[in-house]
Amino acid sequence: MMTTINWNKVLDGIPDNASEAIVNSQFVSVLIEALGFTKNEMQFPQFPTGRSADTVDFAARKNIGTDKFLFSGVDPYLLVEGKGRAIATGARINLAEGTPKYNTTREQIKKYLLSPNCERAQWGIITNGIHIQLFRRHGKVVIPATACTLINKGNISAIVQHIKSLIDNPPKALTVCIYNNKGGVGKTTTTLNLAAILRKHKKNVLVVDFDSQRDLTRNLGLDVGNITLSDCLTDTKADVTKTVVPFNHKDKRGKIIHFFDVIPSSDDMEEFTDQRLAESKIQKGAKRLRDILKPFVFQYDYILIDCPTQWLFFSQSSLYASDVVLIPTKHNGLASLHNAARVITQFIPEIKQVRGDGGPIALPIFFNGEKITDPALQTANQEIEKIIERAKKDGLDLQPYYWPKSTTGKEIKTICSIPSYATIANAAFSHIPAVFLNNIALEHYSGLIKEYFLK
Repeated sequence: MMTTINWNKVLDGIPDNASEAIVNSQFVSVLIEALGFTKNEMQFPQFPTGRSADTVDFAARKNIGTDKFLFSGVDPYLLVEGKGRAIATGARINLAEGTPKYNTTREQIKKYLLSPNCERAQWGIITNGIHIQLFRRHGKVVIPATACTLINKGNISAIVQHIKSLIDNPPKALTVCIYNNKGGVGKTTTTLNLAAILRKHKKNVLVVDFDSQRDLTRNLGLDVGNITLSDCLTDTKADVTKTVVPFNHKDKRGKIIHFFDVIPSSDDMEEFTDQRLAESKIQKGAKRLRDILKPFVFQYDYILIDCPTQWLFFSQSSLYASDVVLIPTKHNGLASLHNAARVITQFIPEIKQVRGDGGPIALPIFFNGEKITDPALQTANQEIEKIIERAKKDGLDLQPYYWPKSTTGKEIKTICSIPSYATIANAAFSHIPAVFLNNIALEHYSGLIKEYFLK
């Protein structure tokens, strides 16, 4: 039986200027036990991640039969990176979100979670006994699972219990909103082909058409289910599972193949384009969609949401329900490049503040359009450079979202790109994603998911 932990005593025992070693021994080791791991289910200090000489402070996994993690060190489930409260000179270490030390520590845990020896790790924690944050890994994506929270005696028990409940009951799905506050960037086409290519990689996918224009639903030639998404928005007792419609297709031999599932949009969604009406008729307003999708996060590998451009009820709901936001842009569309920055710096922070759990986060932009010539790419990069420099004046670093492969001292202006071909655009007339019809589309969307989602 696990001993009840006296967290007041634990916190009182950590000096204000505690080194990393003290924080790890007096706080992190106790934290991991409180999360349900015994001493022979954790390794510390310095678990080798398999990436060069990188080591993470703690790794833990439940024992499996005779496989004792303390001895085998195989396939950790949880990684913890501890930090001190002060450095040797006495200068305080601040792990509050947005501080330089927080940013570097967050990147550390992301790197460790994606390392060869940690490929089955799902969770990572950063803490110095003053602040704490939990991260979840899904494929190549590492996302916040909690906000970066200031620890005190009044909340530490609740924080630990919340983290434990998350790691004991991990969601299966990554929920992705495909969004840019600019039309004509191919959001619907991206959503459909992303679903198709993920299905080709044997992932279980749910697509949500959260747009009153119903383009995605029409493109697939689908009708609504027994219960509509609109019904679920206004009636909290409606059975959300009955909104789901399978997208099937016959192969050349007439065999019916199930590709993925869809929650279609219905005609009556049009009334919610009136922001005031949506807020008055829908309990919890823009928060409602997230509640609707909750049952599905334990069923699917990916949930993809297609939503309209305007920053109103539909798009606000979609971002609120998502873990990550994938932002299509046009290399020759000045507005789409600038609006991507607006999504990252204005809309996502607005939703994060309301949610209070660290999400959603933006993925790097990608180009979705015509074939890019070298002069056109140079022009686009010049504009991106202006966007990045302008954001720096406001204390914001947008380089990871536009040029993610750049490092300190080495600027690499590489941006993932999906060229547009008639076969992709015309796939709508066949009511089937282009990935299933065209090898060129298949190749490029395979590159997209390997860039962003799959290891």
